[in-house]
Amino acid sequence: MKKVAFHTIGCRLNQSETAVLVDRLKTIGYQRVEFGEPTDLLVLNTCSVTEGAEVDCRRAIRRTLRQSPQAFVAVTGCYAQTGLHAIQTIPGVDLVLGNQFKMDLADYVRPEDLSGKHSSPTVWHTGTIDRADFGQEGVGDFETTRANLKIQDGCNFMCSFCLIPFARGRERSRHLDDAVREAEQLVERGHKEIVLTGVNIGQFATEGLGLIELIQRLEAISGLARIRISSIEPTTIPEALLDYMASSSKLCRFLHVPLQSGDDDILKSMNRRYTVKEYCDWVEHAARTVPDVCIGTDLMVGFPGESEQQFANTRAVVSALPLAYFHVFSYSARLRTAAIHMEDRVPGKSIKARSKNLSELSRLKRAEFYRRFIDQRVSVLFESTEPAGWWSGLTDNFIRVRVPGPTIAANEIQPVQLIGTIGEAALGQIVSAEDCSGRKKILPMVHEQHMDAHVLPLLC
Repeated sequence: MKKVAFHTIGCRLNQSETAVLVDRLKTIGYQRVEFGEPTDLLVLNTCSVTEGAEVDCRRAIRRTLRQSPQAFVAVTGCYAQTGLHAIQTIPGVDLVLGNQFKMDLADYVRPEDLSGKHSSPTVWHTGTIDRADFGQEGVGDFETTRANLKIQDGCNFMCSFCLIPFARGRERSRHLDDAVREAEQLVERGHKEIVLTGVNIGQFATEGLGLIELIQRLEAISGLARIRISSIEPTTIPEALLDYMASSSKLCRFLHVPLQSGDDDILKSMNRRYTVKEYCDWVEHAARTVPDVCIGTDLMVGFPGESEQQFANTRAVVSALPLAYFHVFSYSARLRTAAIHMEDRVPGKSIKARSKNLSELSRLKRAEFYRRFIDQRVSVLFESTEPAGWWSGLTDNFIRVRVPGPTIAANEIQPVQLIGTIGEAALGQIVSAEDCSGRKKILPMVHEQHMDAHVLPLLC
């Protein structure tokens, strides 16, 4: 049996697509091995959002060919779409599939057809990508507890810094019945949480139905405990979503809503579709409407023309808002985007300092959010073990919880009492009905230097 290794660079959508490709290649006779192990086939699912992602692509190919010099190397994904000519010059690449052909990978790499290394890569690529709504055969093969479900692809927004519309084409949605079919099969495989993913999932609309109708269909699946929405653009959030989230027993109280900048002039240069005030009003409304909701955001530093005052405006805005964390990105100039022609580039040293500033503020905001829940009981979906015997998992509102003890298992949802914070996670203690006797529980010893908050006695 031939072996295949996968290496995925980039977003949840890439991860979702890789999981389906894994399933399809297993079906035609491949055995999956970990990336870095000897293999007959390497599938590299790439990203082109930043220059760093492209460097990762080159590094991954070199690493595999050092270990397996005769491995057949197939490159697909966004960099395969936007950086075709560069990929063709990388030694060792045998097949390049643009995004139009990505999900047909199994047709091009059947085990019996692999013929060793090629002097130049075979290329399947088109400049345009089909705009029709789509179905997607198969079901994701995930090694993680939570499963990603692709419901949408492409984007029409054309933000001035973003290459994704060129990499993935115009927006289109997955047929609702097909999305539900895969979700049902993911649950049959044991997944209790599904994360809805796409490029611009708030634009999901197919057969006259939208995101809320999809969520309602998913909620009816027996055995599915949680539905989580991944990153969603602020201007695309259905008006009724917040009230629905507040009342739903399965839709997680979690929203990741990109802001990018807290300065209106920069937002306008970015071609974003809202003002700072509109974004702030929405976040404050969401926090009032959905009890204990976790709201995160994306921030970009170093966009062309961003002054120190404009950066200070961003910091002031996110500091004041009820946000639980930020993902901070440094601006990366990308060919074909409008921003590459803009002047007043921000020096790299300033970009690095601004990124560090916001990242530190994010850590403080996350700790502040976690502390709100100390001494409360929460439900945690446990995912994996960590060093020193700790188990790690997430609450529905995205609190990372660590609990000591050998009696937990992966993919279990357990009631946990939060008793403090440790590092960038909350410290918890498994509880049950028997714990409600009014007696204090004995807490695990945690070295004081690792604590961000006082460890409280656990009382029911």
